[in-house]
Amino acid sequence: MDDASETGAAKHTIPVIERMMDVLGQIERRPNGATIRELTAQLSLPRTTVYRILNTLYEHDMVRRDDAGAYHLGRRLLALAAHVVAGVSDIDLASLAQPFLDKLSADLGEGTKLSVIDHEGILVIAVSQGRREYALTVAPGQRMPIHAGAASKLLLAHLSADELAIWLAKPLIAYTAKSITDPRKLAAELARIKRAGWAQDRGENAPSIHAFAAPVFDRSGRMVAAVSVPFLAGAEPARMEEIRIAAIDAARAISEAMPI
Repeated sequence: MDDASETGAAKHTIPVIERMMDVLGQIERRPNGATIRELTAQLSLPRTTVYRILNTLYEHDMVRRDDAGAYHLGRRLLALAAHVVAGVSDIDLASLAQPFLDKLSADLGEGTKLSVIDHEGILVIAVSQGRREYALTVAPGQRMPIHAGAASKLLLAHLSADELAIWLAKPLIAYTAKSITDPRKLAAELARIKRAGWAQDRGENAPSIHAFAAPVFDRSGRMVAAVSVPFLAGAEPARMEEIRIAAIDAARAISEAMPI
């Protein structure tokens, strides 16, 4: 865009929204959060202006405030980001998958979710709550561990070798005794998962939570998401097999519904 075009575009912006984006940008760059005083100094804005912007953002869950008075990006931003799925063109993958997740939850009585991988890790973009007693609750916008969990491992398994190497070079946290923290062991597990076409979590993120996950592919054959069904540990083998097959069938149905 040339200078003239930029000047013309600037005439049609809203100053208060510009300031709001500046506030969000500053918070984004501060992993430990930012106080009103810090934002006021950094942005050279009146304290009352910063205060009113933060109050408005807080009311809409766009920011959250910790006990020390610092502001952080809020969960609403994650929920919005859930509808911007990298690499899936203009498809609203969350909306496309929702009826299939709803059917899966209705059939099994368990909570179900759809997850994708982006530059920050694993993001849950769509969910359906189960009605079965003790069904686990899931929420859109949640970030999950990159290496611990059925959907996480499945999404990693379908990355290119170069992309996978980047993630395996990062610290792998042990959430439970079942978490795989050795990069070579994890790589071997991912290769096995890719061959099998589904993944299982035996308590890698939380000891009492197990899960099965199955891949969703676009029309070119590229994996774009993972359907997963978390459930409480201790399920009978027949019940576990029912969940595994149902997750695979739901993921296949979503893949077949993907537009050309």
